[in-house]
Amino acid sequence: MTRQDLQIDWLKCFVAVVDTGSLSSAAGEVHRSQSAVSMQLKKLEDAVGRRLLERGPRKLQLTPDGQTLLGYARRMLDLQAEAQAALHGEALSGRVRLGVPDDYAGRYLTPVLKRFAPKHSGVEIELNCEQSTSLIPRVACGDLDLALVSRDNARRGTLLFHEPMVWVGASQFELWRRDPLPIAVYEDASLARRGAIQSLAQQGRRYKVVYNSSSLAGQIAAVESGLAVAALTQCSAPEHLQVLGATHGLGPLAPMEVAVYRSRESRGNKAVDSLHGLLIKTLRLSG
Repeated sequence: MTRQDLQIDWLKCFVAVVDTGSLSSAAGEVHRSQSAVSMQLKKLEDAVGRRLLERGPRKLQLTPDGQTLLGYARRMLDLQAEAQAALHGEALSGRVRLGVPDDYAGRYLTPVLKRFAPKHSGVEIELNCEQSTSLIPRVACGDLDLALVSRDNARRGTLLFHEPMVWVGASQFELWRRDPLPIAVYEDASLARRGAIQSLAQQGRRYKVVYNSSSLAGQIAAVESGLAVAALTQCSAPEHLQVLGATHGLGPLAPMEVAVYRSRESRGNKAVDSLHGLLIKTLRLSG
């Protein structure tokens, strides 16, 4: 059987669908119609003779063959971008001081940096992982250039998406049956802490703070060890912990407004411009 060459346009559509999770979202990413994206994927699957994507309950999911191809596709697209930049583009250099809470680092920031770093190898990323309550003042005073944060007011940065909050507990301890309810919380200024306590107050549910930690790992450890239940961002809640709700006597939690916040001092910095634009392009309304 004659093997077909893999066309760059096919690979662009394939990677866009994987990154955005749907044909409609990928269409906007590659500036094509949804039907055109679907056709490009069909051509790619015909060329490799394998099924690459299956429709899951919420979005398209990679098959094992799709997972294998994805790494090669990203490398081929990155190499093409590097070649174009070397011939026609302006090489970026310098340093970007970037902040992100632990909650959002793996789920949201990693895919962006995977796209940014190969194209701009001359840019040094200085990554700071702290809670939003610590990152926001650092951006405001110019100590950081950019941060992905749970914003504390509607004027803070550019809104990207809403991240759901969930109650979690360890099923073997059934702490939700206790009165008062033992809870693990972040620091006093934390929006997650404020939201958790407000939800309990609205229900008239008695509670007792038994664990304080500004660390996501600390919150999870408290839940796993049977000390408390906690309110976590949905993206950071481990699968082995039980999501709790009305049947456990716990009410809904307000979602976090996730935004990219930029310092005034970084205006005009082309490296920061590029990463800021990529964060918005990749994450806006993705949550």
